[in-house]
Amino acid sequence: MLPKVSYSDLAEATGAFPASNLIGAGKYSRVYKGVLLFKEEENSNKEAHTVAVKVFNLQQLGSSKSFMAECEALRFIRHRHLIRNITCCSTIDYSGNDFKALVFDYIPNGNLHRWLHHEKDDHEPLSPLSLTQRLNIAIGIADALDYLHHNCQSSVIYCDLKPSNILLREDFSACISDFGLAKLLPDPITKSLVESESSIRIRGSIGYVPPEYREGGPVSTTGDIYSFGVLLLELFTGRNPTEYMFNNWLTLYNFVQLAFPEQVMDIIDPNLFTVSVMESNAFNKMCECLVSIINVGLTCSKQSPVERLSMEHAAIELHKIKDGYAR
Repeated sequence: MLPKVSYSDLAEATGAFPASNLIGAGKYSRVYKGVLLFKEEENSNKEAHTVAVKVFNLQQLGSSKSFMAECEALRFIRHRHLIRNITCCSTIDYSGNDFKALVFDYIPNGNLHRWLHHEKDDHEPLSPLSLTQRLNIAIGIADALDYLHHNCQSSVIYCDLKPSNILLREDFSACISDFGLAKLLPDPITKSLVESESSIRIRGSIGYVPPEYREGGPVSTTGDIYSFGVLLLELFTGRNPTEYMFNNWLTLYNFVQLAFPEQVMDIIDPNLFTVSVMESNAFNKMCECLVSIINVGLTCSKQSPVERLSMEHAAIELHKIKDGYAR
């Protein structure tokens, strides 16, 4: 059972939601860092937990729907690479206005986007992610999506996979967050209805939305797989699919495909090739590993949904690549 929290509890935990505690913002919500006191178990004493409080902007059209979608999805999911929802709050604030918020574990290293694209803190630039770190992140995301698609109580289509929705824990393991666009497929009848509907609006973010969604097609697990493929290519090339050089004629997929496999090392993120790596005997092994990873990314992000790998097979392939690289 989720612990009960009031508006007063969350206001106190975050210091009344000041800009200084703001750690993220999106179309429908703002996320604040806070320290919340609550009991882990019925007979235990209250303990302090550092949390992330996601406050929904209910003046924004679609915000309430996003809150409900996220609550519904989070009811069913339990996986080490998915954000843990501690509790939710639906009440009124001190002014009598509706207030809705979700409370999550605080993830200290922020999101993948800021690490992958070397955005700066207030103090110093972030260190580039290593090949092993990136491969572990990719595997964590793949395992989580495989779980959502095939192994949780109700199949879930995530619908908004992108680096800014991937949080990194202290050990740099991946944690998928933000289920505001998620779609549940609770049973075969509902699943068939969802898959037969045309999308009223595109679900996802520019650069990661599969072509069938842009053409009004229904949401599906293969759409998540496409987004994962794009993210995988971005993770190892360091190229953002929304860069100015990419347009309707040249996408990240086409950019990588043109270089694959002979010139693929020319488009890999140069931050992976440190002096110590270039001078080591492991360089050739690293190149083989990268070619295999890029191949998975290209296969997942093919134009045709039927040609893409399933999330289960993508996860299996990445685990094999990691095992081969570690030997």
